[in-house]
Amino acid sequence: MKPAHIKSPISSELLGQIDVRVGTILSVTDLPDSESLVALDVNFGDHRRRVLAGIKRERTNPREIEGKQALFVVNIAPKKMAGMVSEGMLFDIGYLDGITPVLAVPESLVPDGTRAG
Repeated sequence: MKPAHIKSPISSELLGQIDVRVGTILSVTDLPDSESLVALDVNFGDHRRRVLAGIKRERTNPREIEGKQALFVVNIAPKKMAGMVSEGMLFDIGYLDGITPVLAVPESLVPDGTRAG
């Protein structure tokens, strides 16, 4: 893999607007009407959300991530996809570079809802 060019600089104020939090993936549900999406039920400590993630093609068994903590963008506008509303975005590493994606995870267990940044 050849690393992509670095994107144009952004201000620290703009970066500060993105709310990235740790959540535990409680369950992964297949969406039969979608070739790529699954629904994640995610615990953020004080609340739970459904986050749709396009990981169905990337993993033989998408349910293998149940119980794992990962990073999510939680202040992205809700978006309806495959007949369901997604209330966040899963961060993964590798997809845009054409390699099999992996989760962006904390190195040790932290409380759900912990902010990144």
